[in-house]
Amino acid sequence: MIKRASTFLLLFVIATSAMPLAAFAAEDGELDALHHSANAYYLDFEPFGKLQLPRIFVVQHEDGSYGVEVFRSTAAAILEGGWVVETASHAEEGEGDAHADEAHTDETHTTEAGPYGGITLEQLEGYLAPASGGHVVLDLSISKHLVFAWLGMLVVVLIMTRMAGLYGQGQGRDTAPKGVFQNLFETLIIFVRDDIARPNLGKKADKYTPYLLTAFFFILTCNLLGLVPFGATATSNLMVTTVLATFTFVLTQLGGTKDYWMHILWPPGIPAFVKPILMPVEILGIFTKPIALAIRLFANLTAGHLVILSLIGLIFSFAKIFGPGVGYAVAPVSIAFALFIYFLELLVSFIQAYVFTMLSALFIGMAVEEHHHDHDEAHGDHHAEPAPVQVA
Repeated sequence: MIKRASTFLLLFVIATSAMPLAAFAAEDGELDALHHSANAYYLDFEPFGKLQLPRIFVVQHEDGSYGVEVFRSTAAAILEGGWVVETASHAEEGEGDAHADEAHTDETHTTEAGPYGGITLEQLEGYLAPASGGHVVLDLSISKHLVFAWLGMLVVVLIMTRMAGLYGQGQGRDTAPKGVFQNLFETLIIFVRDDIARPNLGKKADKYTPYLLTAFFFILTCNLLGLVPFGATATSNLMVTTVLATFTFVLTQLGGTKDYWMHILWPPGIPAFVKPILMPVEILGIFTKPIALAIRLFANLTAGHLVILSLIGLIFSFAKIFGPGVGYAVAPVSIAFALFIYFLELLVSFIQAYVFTMLSALFIGMAVEEHHHDHDEAHGDHHAEPAPVQVA
């Protein structure tokens, strides 16, 4: 019974996760897996509808003054606020010919009303610009990935608050942990502390363990939220992973010892004429580490979701090309492969949280490590006679 219930639950997760993709295929007649994993200014609950999110803009007007304009949704900005939609290609071109801009603005402003609060899907996903002139200096709009990042933070705060309350009562500190909840998270907390923080940070582990725990649980929560129906993976957004990597970068540099900076700015143990060549390489290495952290997490989480969506999308692609019968025939195979990738994504969610935390601890540990030996002694005396070999 348990196996059957688990199977039906997984099938339900896959089916409900595919609902936005199916609705998009029926609506536009084409499939785009990247479209469904990308960020947006709405929450997608298709086929039930889309929940539009607030739009917030810092605008510079034509007279040079600045202002903040807030709208409850994209539809409200277009229909009530006098904003118009630009296509992605037009926005990338930057400031072009004024007459071309006016023509484009008129064309997008008169687009026929659609079902999403009175606007079309193309308008909902387009770039907004003020119709009265000026330009957007900063777009502070709430996006789908931001909502799920906030949700991930809320989940972590609730978990840690509950765990802290139990520890405050002495449960898990003076006595053994009780219950599935505490035992589960106690295992993860001890794992981060004993297997990640202490081996890499030594005596300074207690100072950086709170950050490592926060990073681990936040990344893991965001990864798992992307696997629930109608969910979105905040860690598949490069800006989110960049912010996380920036925290590691800042802690690494602030905690760096004198010896750490000496190895970067004046590497010891090498000829003096080589040091000016190595210094730029070492300085570049300071920045490549957090960049690799950000891209690794972003790429792994994005790739898995694209594979799942693409496998499910095969059903609709075959149905469109060869007919509904072929689509139904392909469905079992696509779902079976999607289930396999789904299990793999579940594993990857834990692995990537571990990898990011481990590498963060490693980078910080390399910077805060204290060296109590002289560099000449560490490299040995090259002119000393070799020790005699004793023959038994």
